[in-house]
Amino acid sequence: MGTFLRVMAVFVLVFVVFQFIPFSDKSNPPVDKKLEIKVPTKVANIFKKSCYDCHSNETKWPWWSSVAPASWSIIDDVVEGRKALNFSTWNNYSQKRKDKLKKGIYRTIMGPMPLPQYVLLHPNAKLTDKEINILRDWASDGKGFIKTSVR
Repeated sequence: MGTFLRVMAVFVLVFVVFQFIPFSDKSNPPVDKKLEIKVPTKVANIFKKSCYDCHSNETKWPWWSSVAPASWSIIDDVVEGRKALNFSTWNNYSQKRKDKLKKGIYRTIMGPMPLPQYVLLHPNAKLTDKEINILRDWASDGKGFIKTSVR
């Protein structure tokens, strides 16, 4: 057997073994509609299209989320996303926390969110300029800007 075939055999064996390493639960916790964020339809549609897979209990798990090592990254992104902000449990947050999250949404929609690797696999999640303006208007309570303190 040639070196190339041995390397490929090892690669395949490692890949197969990876499939049996448990990482985390891929389930979606139940959604209580009373706790879900209540926003205008335009805003809700944008959140559902671009944010809900990582920031809600309504994740749509693609087939590749069951294939290691990609599954490890995807599951971690969802777990961390839900910890940071979960639209399915929005009404459990204090008003102070909601205001802080809205400020974070206002800032992150211009750059890091949705994550580039997510947009690569879900091109329709990319926010248009119009959608960014809709979300920023919502996050700023219609003012179009949010005052921030400089440290």
